Amino acid sequence: MQLRNAKTWSISLPPEMAKELEKLMKKESRTKSELVREALRRYMDELKWKDLYRYGELKAGGKRITEEEVVGLVHEYRKEKKHA
Repeated sequence: MQLRNAKTWSISLPPEMAKELEKLMKKESRTKSELVREALRRYMDELKWKDLYRYGELKAGGKRITEEEVVGLVHEYRKEKKHA
């Protein structure tokens, strides 16, 4: 993957984590950047799901809701996030 206009960052890792990253690079034949990008992408996706889950819990407020209502809540959440 070629990244145009990519920003270069310098990060610090504890020695043990750096060793694990080196092993993973060799095992998967991938660069440090590829592995770190994937890890960050997964982390950010996880945060989005957690936010969505919390939103659903707040909207449900302990009420029993149907799957159809959940779909509506998801659409509502996405609209609110889009306009925020």
